[in-house]
Amino acid sequence: MGKFSLSQDLGVDLGTANTLVFVKGQGVVVKEPTVVATNVQTGDIQAVGESAKHMIGRTPGSISVVRPMKDGVIADYDTTAVMMTYFIKQAMRKRSLFARKPNVMICVPSGITMVEERAVIDATKQAGAKEAFPIAEPFAAAIGVGLPVWEPMGSMIVDIGGGTTEVAVISLGGIVTSRSIRTAGDNMDEAITNYIRKEYSLMIGERSAESIKMDIGAAGEELENVDMDIRGRDLLTGLPKTITLTSREVAASLEDTVAGITQAVKQTLEKTPPELAADIVDRGIVLTGGGSLLKNLDKVISEETQMPVFVAEEALESVVIGTGKSLEYIQRFRSRPNVSSRPVE
Repeated sequence: MGKFSLSQDLGVDLGTANTLVFVKGQGVVVKEPTVVATNVQTGDIQAVGESAKHMIGRTPGSISVVRPMKDGVIADYDTTAVMMTYFIKQAMRKRSLFARKPNVMICVPSGITMVEERAVIDATKQAGAKEAFPIAEPFAAAIGVGLPVWEPMGSMIVDIGGGTTEVAVISLGGIVTSRSIRTAGDNMDEAITNYIRKEYSLMIGERSAESIKMDIGAAGEELENVDMDIRGRDLLTGLPKTITLTSREVAASLEDTVAGITQAVKQTLEKTPPELAADIVDRGIVLTGGGSLLKNLDKVISEETQMPVFVAEEALESVVIGTGKSLEYIQRFRSRPNVSSRPVE
């Protein structure tokens, strides 16, 4: 019979697109879209996570489907608190009856304001945490991909999520220099939607845009040009219509978003001390987060920076894995509240 621990601390990656929960000793146990469906008339929660995501664009007027996180921060506090309560309960299903409330390590963007950070901590406590400790997203991602964050050595991480792209240079357990921009995966979806509306007068939903990005999306000039049939609503006739879209068209629509991410990487490198920059030249830049899976993005960033660029193996889970691993260092966060959460000026 398994032995229950009275301590089941959690690591939470509360992302704009997806929320992941890591339970100490078990690994990643929850991986759900950050989406909530509510009844407009009663205010009751109808669905959370994957089941709510399937409702996007398909609900009657009485049901509203919302994404309570925008650009990496809380846009709808009450809905976020309810959603987190649901995810934490899911993660703690197997806990002992005698288990205490968990301590929760929760990710925040490195460019977050103190007010926004406080909102995340309060929502986490309202969801059932005993104590909540914020950890900067790029720092957690660096731990998750196995970079030597506690060593006197420069490591560079680029975490491309749904709402934000976090670029950071880390050394000796802290962020030396960082840049957080609100250009990421959601902007890619939006760029694809806008391109199709402008070029084909066709309106598509956000789930369709995401599918296009994942299936035929690419950065730069993709050598192989592939087609995909897209269905939507013709803006001129109002009737359903099908068009054929090529991967080169998608790459063209994503040019500005990719340029914004590349620029953030270059600006961070410009602010990096020479010794640490030399380490990065040797060790390369690591890309993580869902947005890093865009085909050819690593090659484009490598060409622009003249440095080796690698995509992390567990790109979607590295932030939450790092958040979970950081539970081992919880005393450091208790004694130094700002450890790894803000760059040294």
